[in-house]
Amino acid sequence: MVYYNEINVGDKKIYATSDGEAITSLYFEKEKCFDKFCTLDDNLKIFESLKKWLNIYFSGIEPDFNIPIKYSGSDFRVSVWNELLKIPYGKTITYKDIANSLELSLKKRVSAQAVGGAVGSNPISIIIPCNRVIGKSGNLTGYSGGMHNKIDLLKLEKVNMDKMYVISNNRKEYML
Repeated sequence: MVYYNEINVGDKKIYATSDGEAITSLYFEKEKCFDKFCTLDDNLKIFESLKKWLNIYFSGIEPDFNIPIKYSGSDFRVSVWNELLKIPYGKTITYKDIANSLELSLKKRVSAQAVGGAVGSNPISIIIPCNRVIGKSGNLTGYSGGMHNKIDLLKLEKVNMDKMYVISNNRKEYML
């Protein structure tokens, strides 16, 4: 059985799914997050723990406990998501940095674009912090939860965004 819950944190609405033991997906409101065959359940212990974790996180503090998560995908995607879990709170890393790290562990060539594809398919945003991945020159690139949410999360974590930018109307707009 797959359960889901809607969680309101500040002005954000977040949807989570669980198998009853671990969080299996976590998405912002406007993302396609779960199929219509999930069962709404407000009383699962895992959702209560997640709500507590999200409230701490969205207050600008790094939670001091982990939420059980379960994810599946290709070996490559799972290796990328495992790399994302290593990015410290309040820090960013580039797609190329992840590719370089994976090249060492996988002992084969890995492109930043392939990493980007795996990052974009991350099923458990925020907890698996794909928002902390940026382009090599400071470009914030995309975020499946919406660029405004990526920017909000980076600001929440007090990331120095002085040299980061988004491309808008074919121009760099810096996040000063």
